[in-house]
Amino acid sequence: MLFGNWKLKLWATRISGKKRKKKITMSSCRVGLRLAACLLNISEARKKYIVENIVKAALLERNGNSVLAACLEAFQSIDMEVQEGIHPFLGAVDLIPIYPLSGVGVEECGAVARSLAENLVLSVPGCSVFLFGEADLPEKRPLVQRRKQLGWFTRRDFSALKPDLGAAPARRCGLTGIGASPYVMNCNVTIDSQDLALGKEIASAIRGSNVNGLKGVQTMAFPHEGKIEIACNVESFEDQEVTETSKGSQYMAYSVLGDHFYYVSPHYIEAQVKKLASDRGIGTIGRALIGFTPQECKSCAEYAIRESIGEFWKIREGVFM
Repeated sequence: MLFGNWKLKLWATRISGKKRKKKITMSSCRVGLRLAACLLNISEARKKYIVENIVKAALLERNGNSVLAACLEAFQSIDMEVQEGIHPFLGAVDLIPIYPLSGVGVEECGAVARSLAENLVLSVPGCSVFLFGEADLPEKRPLVQRRKQLGWFTRRDFSALKPDLGAAPARRCGLTGIGASPYVMNCNVTIDSQDLALGKEIASAIRGSNVNGLKGVQTMAFPHEGKIEIACNVESFEDQEVTETSKGSQYMAYSVLGDHFYYVSPHYIEAQVKKLASDRGIGTIGRALIGFTPQECKSCAEYAIRESIGEFWKIREGVFM
């Protein structure tokens, strides 16, 4: 997990049995175990004690509601009326995405996400939720589309927001996105410039919606410690889509329940940003942040459960999301 600007992403969820019980762990290698990642985004990362309290709430929960327990602690600890940050955000708990890792499909992750959303609005007065991906039935609208519809990238006025579940958004709690999709990781590259317009130009060039962009890559540019950070969400997509656009080692592959997925390599993303920056006469300072790949997330999860390490981040060096 990350202690940084204002957003934190957390770890992995274990799904077991027909009742879809959820427990935040880091996974297991036992035969038949079914795993999904829950990368919980909260609007706080400067105050370490708040982040650790949220983690501990999840670890102390013994009744299969670890994600819910973490959210309850986050809503209690984070007040959106006084929260500040450069990155766009709408909720104290801003996003709860659930991604399949092993032995479970994205549809079941969607069912888990919907159940969590229903429990959350019942448990937290003033909590409001929008759904995306496999949790958003029947449309299954992707997260980026939902965020654009809600003005997530620019909005600070809550009065006109219409949630899918819960009451009209209250300023303290804000609006929380809950859903499921194939795995999404992060890759942030810092360019050696203070020119935000130039950063946005580079971000636009690699964005997946650009005709010459990188498939599955969503990008934004932000000021970061006196420089500009190109922040990328790297989406997984199925193999039939990549066969038409494959560029050799650009893509990494993995499988879940026999379904094959691809994503753009973070090293390739870094190389592309470096080239675009060089073409404009500036350098890069390297990757400020890289998320766990789906393979790494699964491997770390298996190790942590096998060794009974609840606070895995304390023994892992580096900064990850």
